[in-house]
Amino acid sequence: MWHMLQSGRCGKYLTVNHPTTQPPNHPTTMSVVTEPVAKAKSVRLVSLDAFRGATIIGMILVNNPGSWANVYAPLLHAEWHGWTPTDLVFPFFLYIVGIAIPLAFGKYLARGDSRGMLLRKTVKRSAILFGLGVFMAAFPFITFEPDFGLRPGLERLRIMGVLQRIALCYLAAAVLFLYAKPRTEWIIAAALLLGYWAAMMLIPVPGYGAGQIDIPEANLAAYLDRLVLTEAHLWAGADRMWDPEGLFSTLPAIVTTLIGVWAGRLFSADLSPVDRTAKLFVYGFAMLTAGYLWAWAFPLNKALWTSSYVLFTAGIAQCVLAVCYWFADVQGRQRWTIPLQVYGVNAITVFFFSGLVGKALYLIRIAQPDGSSPTIKGLLYDAVFVPLGPPKVASLLFALTWITVWFGVLWAMWKRGLVVKV
Repeated sequence: MWHMLQSGRCGKYLTVNHPTTQPPNHPTTMSVVTEPVAKAKSVRLVSLDAFRGATIIGMILVNNPGSWANVYAPLLHAEWHGWTPTDLVFPFFLYIVGIAIPLAFGKYLARGDSRGMLLRKTVKRSAILFGLGVFMAAFPFITFEPDFGLRPGLERLRIMGVLQRIALCYLAAAVLFLYAKPRTEWIIAAALLLGYWAAMMLIPVPGYGAGQIDIPEANLAAYLDRLVLTEAHLWAGADRMWDPEGLFSTLPAIVTTLIGVWAGRLFSADLSPVDRTAKLFVYGFAMLTAGYLWAWAFPLNKALWTSSYVLFTAGIAQCVLAVCYWFADVQGRQRWTIPLQVYGVNAITVFFFSGLVGKALYLIRIAQPDGSSPTIKGLLYDAVFVPLGPPKVASLLFALTWITVWFGVLWAMWKRGLVVKV
């Protein structure tokens, strides 16, 4: 399912990627492919790995507080309309997914790989990502209470989720990159954003009417998700009335990824570093502004992934990338990026396993002499973190410790040249 890559196992089925920044004695990072390839070197964008690492750290930080009852407001999603720093994390990751498509596929096409072969790889990778997301939702599959068997509730398993949306957006953007011209991509992107806006505002929802985007369960996206996925397979956190990663709202999320594809093309274009940085920043600021203005008519909303939210968040992401690129890749100031690269090169790996382990800590209970059976997470949090300060401070310290622990795991992999890829 995953290729585990370790230095020292070179062969004719390996390509070698030389990162521009490496820790002392860090071995070469390798990528396994399934067919013989030319012996060619490629340079990784340090800024992209660092940006990806910062984004995945943000994901893990907001997903693993010590107590959900005690979280600082910037580390929570907006209640409905509006945005917080937490609402930037997921669109940033989709934008980064889009950037990687032309960088990787362009290299493969240049060496003679067929579009059909790349399409097959894309479908396979998307299916694996989608499957991993469903696996996380189903975990654990078994229960020991009151008897050993399948865990109750699997028949109401949530189908969509973060990895599932990444899989669908990656698939759609990759297919368009392979088979459509850039102009066609932009036409499709514009049609998706404008069409989504028109549909959400003009198509009436049975029992509610049209344009009811202020009510989570009354809008068209929620209605269509209930119709297609059925309430049984929607997010339990919303009483299965809507899903923040639903099917219909994935359509504008595809545009977030396509904007990343456009940015990725800039890194392959014959541009000077100054021109490339300027284009990234200027177009990013233009998108940010357009999204902000559009929000007056179609509010910024992460759960609905509104069209204004697409432009606003992609614009911010592009401006951040421009700054990272200028300092890390153009100016060569890269030391600060190493901790972020450690997370960035194994982003999906740490997201998946930190999620599984975190869920296990919530589920495994330890019997106590007083008859209680708190979870491992509860025992650890109460004994170690609660005494350290006020509730929100203790909760944040737990999340930061969680990030540090996983950094240790990833650092050991980094030092050994281990990269796990889907």
